[in-house]
Amino acid sequence: MKFLNITLFVAIAAFSMSSGFASQIEHYTHPDNKVKGLPFSEAVRVGNTIYLAGQIGVAPGDSKLIPGGLVPETEQTLKNIDTVLKHFSLTFKDIVKCQVMLADIKEWPAFNIVYKKYFSAPYPARSAFASSGLALGARVEVECIAVIPPRA
Repeated sequence: MKFLNITLFVAIAAFSMSSGFASQIEHYTHPDNKVKGLPFSEAVRVGNTIYLAGQIGVAPGDSKLIPGGLVPETEQTLKNIDTVLKHFSLTFKDIVKCQVMLADIKEWPAFNIVYKKYFSAPYPARSAFASSGLALGARVEVECIAVIPPRA
């Protein structure tokens, strides 16, 4: 029986690899950001799940933070997330998990004010923590997981 289980597992694995599972993986980076040549994708779709890389308050194609601190950076960060979501025909309602990294956890209340402009109840699962340093000296970085809903 053990041999049958192993054989079945190998057959299923071989079928899934040959049946185009790899074609269900899509890497996305905004065209304006491709010229930066950074070693990551802004998002990767695997099946119906979209994994968004951490976004910071930098406009697409730019390499400088939006001036003004946490609030404008958070606005730009969430606009960047929206741009990635739109590539996949998704909205903030399709996000199921967010991870928030703040340079200063004391800015958590200000972050939440901006966050609630983009997200509404029921909110995605979320975790947050303070960081000792974010890329480019950012005040905030947000990464998300979204799910493509079944289409009727």
